[in-house]
Amino acid sequence: MKATLIIIQNRADHGAAKALVGKLMQSGDAADRARMVAQARLIEAYERARWSRKAPSLPDLLAYLMEEHGLTRADLVPLLGTASRVSEVMSGKRELSMKMVKRLRERFHIPADLLISAGGSAAA
Repeated sequence: MKATLIIIQNRADHGAAKALVGKLMQSGDAADRARMVAQARLIEAYERARWSRKAPSLPDLLAYLMEEHGLTRADLVPLLGTASRVSEVMSGKRELSMKMVKRLRERFHIPADLLISAGGSAAA
């Protein structure tokens, strides 16, 4: 299939580029596969620029983890220390200590960098 790459500048281009990738995926030709990879990279670059993702706030992340695991704030006390610390962390008033990060990382099997705020560092 003879195809050129689509430079994505708007929604219409984005849709056309995704359709092109779909067509190129059907081909067994090595040149089409190379075009598909290149077009997919252009799509990814457009999507990252248009819909950039940011890490969730610590309270939002912990609320999500609690919901997913069927936990309450009381269940976080062994991980964070005290009920007042849980409250402070969940309200965004307190950052996590390294000990808290370690406990949460081990409990939920998530990377520590999700738990450490971008603006500061966890205290020892």
